[in-house]
Amino acid sequence: MQYWGITHPGCARTQNQDAYHVEYLNKNTLLCVVCDGMGGAKSGNVASTLAVDVFVQEIKRTWRSDMDMEQLDQMLSSAVKLANFTVFEQAQEFEEFSGMGTTLVAALISAKQAILVNVGDSRAYSITTGDIEQLTTDHSLVQMMIQRGELTPERAKNYPGKNLITRAIGTETIVNCDIFHRRLNPDQCVLLCTDGLSNLLDDQELLFEVVHGADKESACQRLLDIAIGRGAPDNVTCVLVQV
Repeated sequence: MQYWGITHPGCARTQNQDAYHVEYLNKNTLLCVVCDGMGGAKSGNVASTLAVDVFVQEIKRTWRSDMDMEQLDQMLSSAVKLANFTVFEQAQEFEEFSGMGTTLVAALISAKQAILVNVGDSRAYSITTGDIEQLTTDHSLVQMMIQRGELTPERAKNYPGKNLITRAIGTETIVNCDIFHRRLNPDQCVLLCTDGLSNLLDDQELLFEVVHGADKESACQRLLDIAIGRGAPDNVTCVLVQV
């Protein structure tokens, strides 16, 4: 497996409130996590960095190479809950961190499968030579309206409440996460990103740059360059893994 990652504050913000981490747990298993913080200039970056750190450390503390699927799911869920508790406690203890929170999307990837977990609207995609599929489901107002039939995906792209999320790490005492499983084939890619990227590039643009661009090594930079070229009003972060 190979991986690449990039993060940038974008064109409109001086501070980057996104955070990400990629690390091999062993030679066959890769852990990736991306977070998009919120809560103002003083605390959004604290929430995302803290969530990434706690989540990664908990996975490293509990992961074993012989865990079955149920144990892996439980491990990921427990790591999310610990990250949520830690961010929430910090927000309660320090006034300057009041109201902070963060999205989280993470993937545990081996040569044959990916297990994904998410809270909020940061996303994971599967990308093959001819297809792209969003693997996670946004926890957002517009996604809720789409599922109810009140909004089409096309209208959702420019809906005024597009940035309102319905779940976040650290804003409540308890948070529910979603877990997804995906079988992987050789050369298949997994892309994790914040909405600073997915709001500016549609699925086919993501597919084209990853599959048909100059090379995989520069794909994250090329995606960032497109976002910057379109004004990048938010922080932009993406991680690309090729099996």
